Amino acid sequence: MRLKSSFLFILILFCLVSCDKKRVFDDYKSVGDAWARDSIVEFDFKQEDTTQHYNLFVNLRANQAYQFSNLYIIVAMQRPGGFVKIDTLQYQMTHPDGSLMGDGFSDIKESKLFYKENVRFDTIGDYKIRIQQAVRQTGKIEGVEALEGITEVGFRIETIE
Repeated sequence: MRLKSSFLFILILFCLVSCDKKRVFDDYKSVGDAWARDSIVEFDFKQEDTTQHYNLFVNLRANQAYQFSNLYIIVAMQRPGGFVKIDTLQYQMTHPDGSLMGDGFSDIKESKLFYKENVRFDTIGDYKIRIQQAVRQTGKIEGVEALEGITEVGFRIETIE
């Protein structure tokens, strides 16, 4: 009976993973209990197709400890050869009632946030993505030292069909 249960679990897991045909790159990094202001989450990927178009996402896992309605992040993409493109992005994180947006049945919600749409990588080689939080409290110049509630930061690349 135990062998059948294990086989069934592996079969279901395989089906879930193989159904994600758009995924080119998908990785998460833990930021612990709080995302420090000076903590930069990095992702490295190799791009070999200069003809395909992609959508790029920043993925977040957050819990009820997140205290803000918005999230500000700085995303830097380093291309082969060293050129760096930096974007400052803002995302709405809560509904008007203060509950977290995102998918999930537990206290942890996963948000898939658009970073760039319809991107074509024009250079083959190694790319690096750096993501840093830039949240500030209203009326304060300094950023939030430790952003509670964000537990993991991810980066995803999907093909456009």
